[in-house]
Amino acid sequence: MGIFSSISNAIFGSDEEEETKTAAAAPAAAPAKKERAAITTDVVETRIAAIPGSDDLNWQTSIVDLMKLVRIDPSYANRKALAIELGNDDYSGTAEDNIALHKAVIEQMAAAGGIVPPHLKD
Repeated sequence: MGIFSSISNAIFGSDEEEETKTAAAAPAAAPAKKERAAITTDVVETRIAAIPGSDDLNWQTSIVDLMKLVRIDPSYANRKALAIELGNDDYSGTAEDNIALHKAVIEQMAAAGGIVPPHLKD
């Protein structure tokens, strides 16, 4: 599982959990689509704010704190891997890079409706 998948799953639950709930609720129904309509970044941020411990971290602007909140090692290596997953091969770990990475994570989650897009799955 990629780092983006780990972050998204920590916030929205995994795709497998969603499929299990759907299958249990309607076993004869057609398989659930792996896509959801886009949501706003406000919805993503509201969901993150509901995570216990969110009041103690600056996750709203810090990719390091967002990763800490969802219990992912925020090391440079992991942030670089996340940036590469999101298409940024030039990540160097500067403050500007971290701000851009945080924004990209939030926007990607919103655009995908909280589901990990297929192109970001391992």
